[in-house]
Amino acid sequence: MPKLMEILEYVDPTGEVMVKRLPDSGVFEISYGSSLTVRESQVAVFFRDGKSLDVFPAGRHVLKTQNIPVLTKFLTGLGYGKNESIFKSEVYFLNMKLFRNLKWGTAEPILFKDSELQMIRLRAFGIFSIQIEDPTLFLNKVVGTQGVFLDSDIESYLKNIIIARLTSVIGGFMKTIFDLPSNFDELSIAVRSAIQDEFEGLGLKIHDLLINSVSVPPEVQEMIDTRSGMAAIGNMDELLKFKAAMSLEEAAKNPGGTAAAGVGIGAGMGMGFMLPQMLSGAMQPSQDSNQ
Repeated sequence: MPKLMEILEYVDPTGEVMVKRLPDSGVFEISYGSSLTVRESQVAVFFRDGKSLDVFPAGRHVLKTQNIPVLTKFLTGLGYGKNESIFKSEVYFLNMKLFRNLKWGTAEPILFKDSELQMIRLRAFGIFSIQIEDPTLFLNKVVGTQGVFLDSDIESYLKNIIIARLTSVIGGFMKTIFDLPSNFDELSIAVRSAIQDEFEGLGLKIHDLLINSVSVPPEVQEMIDTRSGMAAIGNMDELLKFKAAMSLEEAAKNPGGTAAAGVGIGAGMGMGFMLPQMLSGAMQPSQDSNQ
């Protein structure tokens, strides 16, 4: 004969349990008049014969007909004179806290058509946080009959949703990878908006989604570094004048400082005038080609 459970409560010591069912085996049964304690961060859903009958908020509840009107005396066995009858039922404790720092990332690179670098492959990684919003929907659609459901049980499924939406959003959000560093926050918001409806369809709420990094293959990174270096150089004429000033300082440290300084200044100034003219001449088409 099954043992009677007269006190129903659950405390999660790990912080990873989203749902816990009591009783979790056929050894115990819930007795009529059992005490149900639901903590502030929890919600309890009462099931009988596989159907959810009521949702209990935080507080102490007694499982009797006055608290669960659908439990008639006939169903509980009281109609047969049993004062401490048992009935086939379960209570699911749902953890309503914020499950944070769940990780997502691209197992395979995302193919992206860059307006400047052509087709490149991107990898992206980040974190997200979720919370149970609709307990009954989440139980029926996601948890099913599992006795214990952890955040890791759904993390990988939600990660696939995020990657799928990131792939479609990133193509319409930016034209080139060079625009990405200044748009991380906007891209994160766009992806979160794209996945919101799908999360709500599971009874979940997406609180935040952060993109920690977007990386490219080494050869593409080298191209980006080269371009950044060219941008850092800026005006070539100003660079050459700076070099000439540096050569003046170095020449002053040598024994023939005055003469060497003159040579340094002359060389630097000469290059400062000659190089822009050489570059300009090289970029103009020759007269023979125009004829």
